[in-house]
Amino acid sequence: MDSQTIQPTLWECVQSSQSLSGNQTAQGNRIRWSQSPDSHTFSVDLPGLRKEDIKVEIEDSIYIIIRTDSTEILPMRSLKRKFRLPESIDMIGISANYENGVLTVIVPKRVLRRRSFFIDPSDVPESLHVLARAA
Repeated sequence: MDSQTIQPTLWECVQSSQSLSGNQTAQGNRIRWSQSPDSHTFSVDLPGLRKEDIKVEIEDSIYIIIRTDSTEILPMRSLKRKFRLPESIDMIGISANYENGVLTVIVPKRVLRRRSFFIDPSDVPESLHVLARAA
């Protein structure tokens, strides 16, 4: 069975994500996801929070979790979102920045490097011998 038909796309996960904490999330925690040739970018509106109240975690190298904890100033303001990461990402290069009430998480894609090499024509045999035919 094709795994692509079973797993939802990353964007479908963003659209259908619900709070996992049991608490209602505050209105206005809009989550946006975009993709470029080099990375996936998550942006979450989290106005009024301090950097210290925001956690970005990687679970089992498969999921990214964005969560906030309630504070004295905003006691009912908690958020927890969990997204499945694509397979070909650079785990070490993940970065997060919180500025002007917006959390931005950048998940770089892994660059697959191909090696190329030169075949010297003098190394090529003059004739090829078939040892076995393919079935």
